[in-house]
Amino acid sequence: MLPFAGRWRVIDFSLSNCIHSGISNMAALIDYQQQYTAEYLKEWCMVNTGGNGLHILEPKSGSYKGTSDAVYQNLDYLRGCDPDAVLVLAGDHVYKMDYRKMLAFHQQMEADVTVGVITVPIQQAHRFGIVTTDAQGRIIDFVEKPHSPTSNLASMGIYVFKTEVLAEHLLEDSAQPASPHDFGYALIPRMVKWNKVFAYKFDGYWRDIGTIETYYEANMELIRPQPSLSLNSGWPIFTGENVLPLPELSDTGSVKQSIVSPGCAIRGSVENSILSPGVVVEEQAVVRNSIIMANTVIGRHSVVDRCILDEGVNVGKFCYVGFGAGHILSFSDITVLGRDTIVPPGTAVGRNRRVEPGTKILAGMRG
Repeated sequence: MLPFAGRWRVIDFSLSNCIHSGISNMAALIDYQQQYTAEYLKEWCMVNTGGNGLHILEPKSGSYKGTSDAVYQNLDYLRGCDPDAVLVLAGDHVYKMDYRKMLAFHQQMEADVTVGVITVPIQQAHRFGIVTTDAQGRIIDFVEKPHSPTSNLASMGIYVFKTEVLAEHLLEDSAQPASPHDFGYALIPRMVKWNKVFAYKFDGYWRDIGTIETYYEANMELIRPQPSLSLNSGWPIFTGENVLPLPELSDTGSVKQSIVSPGCAIRGSVENSILSPGVVVEEQAVVRNSIIMANTVIGRHSVVDRCILDEGVNVGKFCYVGFGAGHILSFSDITVLGRDTIVPPGTAVGRNRRVEPGTKILAGMRG
């Protein structure tokens, strides 16, 4: 349930797209942090659908082996719904998309499988599943994260399947112990060989935020004078968070070019940053070029610069955490503190560090 843009969660985007696209029967296949994720999704469902339309499905035992195994383990649920087509989405992408257009394309092409694709810079193509199509848009080659991409047409991790075709391939894949049980690495390449697989080209905003750098960059885009993605439009992104009071800005506080969520208390300075609900920035503290997640406290006279601080972090007074000013245009050297990290007063935490959740940092630790 990764936060994004302050008060939203990344999963909110795919779920909201479904609501706007008129899709009322949704299932969330969850694995990591199951209890925490399930609680959020139940709240989201209650707030936005009245408690109907979103089914939460956990692994039958252990964990899912891969993305396709997650669907395979829930084939009984899928067959019970008896749909003509199945739309499979990732929960870690930020975008706005009307799925009805893709479903109509799938039906028009009489496709067995349709893959949502988008053009990416060729230097980034190695991060994605890369497709090659013929003149009619049929996919003739699919390679997941190739070392030397020959195309810059990237899979968005959005698929439409004929139900019976999907079930057939899931059963076949489950019987192969050596398979990675993954759509990108196993099922889609196999389907390209045996089925009618088409590419649906999307030309809107879409970001895969699977790395710290891409997550940081996508957030920072939102506070530019003309952001690539508008969160205040006719296609609102719904969230499951409870209603919180407006941010508190004291006489000593200042905010510049930032997103400050409800429930925050700003008594220091916030510049070029994004704050989730419940963040407290104490007097004479400075937060710049950073993403601060919920219920984090920045103590008096402390500086947090070029950081991502997870939920519940406590930075004591007179601390320095991060890189330093003057590097706004670079998306490397980001300091990350995990959930519930405690930074004792007077501590300096150097640039480009990764601190695991629940850590109590030793006073005086540097670089």
